[in-house]
Amino acid sequence: MTGFKMLSQPIHFGSVKIKNRFIVSPMVMNCCNEDGTATERFIAYHEEKAKGGWGLIVTEDYAVDPSGRTYQYLPGLWCDEQIPSHRTLTDRVHAAGAKIFAQIFHGGRQTEEWIIGQQVWAPSPIPCPVKKALPHEMTTEEVDAMIEKFGDAALRAKKAGFDGVQIHGAHGYLVGEFASPYSNKRVDKYGGNLMNRMRFPVEIVKNIRKKCGPDFSIDYKISAEERTQGGTNIEDTKAMAIMLEEAGIDSLNVSIAVYETWYMQVPPSVMGHGWLADYAQEIKSVINIPVTTVGRINDPYVAEGILRSGKADACYMGRASLADPHMPEKALSGHVEDIITCMGCLQGCTSKIDSGFSGQCTLNPRTVRERETKIIPADIKKTIYIAGGGPAGAEAAIVLAQRGHRVKIFEKRDRLGGMYGCAAIPPWKGEISAFIVWQRTQLEKLGVEIIYDTELTSEQIERDKPDGVVIATGSRPWVPPILGTENEFVISAVDLLEGKIKADGKIAVIGGGLVGGETANYLASHGNQVTIIEMLDEILQEEPGNMKRFLLQSFKENNVEIHTKTEVKSIEEDGTIKIEKDGLEILLGAFDFVVTAVGMRPVRKLKESLEGQDIAVFYVGDAKKPGNALDAIEDGYLTALQI
Repeated sequence: MTGFKMLSQPIHFGSVKIKNRFIVSPMVMNCCNEDGTATERFIAYHEEKAKGGWGLIVTEDYAVDPSGRTYQYLPGLWCDEQIPSHRTLTDRVHAAGAKIFAQIFHGGRQTEEWIIGQQVWAPSPIPCPVKKALPHEMTTEEVDAMIEKFGDAALRAKKAGFDGVQIHGAHGYLVGEFASPYSNKRVDKYGGNLMNRMRFPVEIVKNIRKKCGPDFSIDYKISAEERTQGGTNIEDTKAMAIMLEEAGIDSLNVSIAVYETWYMQVPPSVMGHGWLADYAQEIKSVINIPVTTVGRINDPYVAEGILRSGKADACYMGRASLADPHMPEKALSGHVEDIITCMGCLQGCTSKIDSGFSGQCTLNPRTVRERETKIIPADIKKTIYIAGGGPAGAEAAIVLAQRGHRVKIFEKRDRLGGMYGCAAIPPWKGEISAFIVWQRTQLEKLGVEIIYDTELTSEQIERDKPDGVVIATGSRPWVPPILGTENEFVISAVDLLEGKIKADGKIAVIGGGLVGGETANYLASHGNQVTIIEMLDEILQEEPGNMKRFLLQSFKENNVEIHTKTEVKSIEEDGTIKIEKDGLEILLGAFDFVVTAVGMRPVRKLKESLEGQDIAVFYVGDAKKPGNALDAIEDGYLTALQI
């Protein structure tokens, strides 16, 4: 397709020819065995991307030593016994048409003793500000031995069929720790000046080249800036890039940050698209090997623009590949409208991992479950009615239609999306709308009939006699039993975000969860004086950490007043609110508007009216149990597989 003339071009990383410039970033999915061997889930997850047309897949952190693991279920190449399972991975990826690199790393001080069973290691005995553990300061001999372990792991990668390795020298892990004056305070040959600090990564490159030969590609991942007090900046990194090119790397991937500035290396929807491309351009100006960029590149047109501008030679698109592992295939075949666009929500890709689970994707329920969630045609084609066109109902309809069922959606409003449409209104959330549009596009292509402005009734079901009904009627705002909620200036967050009511002036938001926090930010960004009242110890408890940081910063900039551990006792007619905090009753206000955001309740009117009818009924999404978008979309998808 001419629109992607740069993305479609092959590129060489050393002797390795990559068929296009779509690259999958390494992302922790936490789904290998504890001994570092590959599981079927891990293999199928990467194989799906290869089938989807990606030119190169770079896998997540392969530990070169057990002491280097940062999660329990990472892959490893620290012993020969790990080679066979990873050979299966590379064979299947190659058979599907992609190249594959193993990212090799050691977590250094950015891990925890309970994971590795020993004291963490680092260049100097300085704790990571996030992980806190006091590191063992590696001896010179231990550093020398670690260089050999990187080379040995790379050789095992070659024996396992990988086309190359990516040395993880970014994000504050061990290699990056040695290169940075922020974490390296040594005075031996591996510390002090830039040349000595770079000796560790440079010797690793040379060791790999010696053991693996000239036909094995060596990529290097680097943080353009660490964004910490005393950390590296772009000028340091340009100097490092020159040294790494001289040492023999074939390509360089430019990222950013360390754990202390984690919100940058896994940027939420707040961060701009392709926001690191300028850094790649800076580094590209001083070296001659391919330089690649990463960072919120979720659209092939954005990637194409970066390449045409000369800022980078290829684009890493990690979370974009989670949302849609078939993005390259769709883009290059002219079906851009079929691409599921990552919206940077972080609900599945980081929040699940941080909670100890395997990674997921809010918009793609198949992520890391490619085999067990495969869409198989139904043996018996049925007529299925769906009540509600929110994300759960629409997702169920798509899967049911793909399986061959005859599907009809009844949506009481004039558009799809349900409550998810409200979620797109606050600042930084606009890309949610792209998913609603994607669902509508797929439904239209699949021939699903959508009847708008119509609520499905038990009378129609009894008259038409469909084979089954999926109830996806969603949820409605819960009105708390507080004296004064009947006042006309008391409104729900949903009514506000849907544009039914305009609120200006001094506004109180009762509830500081996900909905309340986002609504408060929306109001504050429009110049209102906002107060949040929350019963729990802190606000935004459901919000992914990286996103929460930006919301709290926005609250500070907009002078949002926050009351936690506070109970609302009553809302008076003059707009004052009586609260109880620390055992004291206090009056706040007076407020022009009071917005309630204290939870949702399922809408089950249709369920009650269907009792007694001989028909298969399925409940999905908020109609079953109110939750977030990840829960709703997953529930719609999985339920449709069972019908």
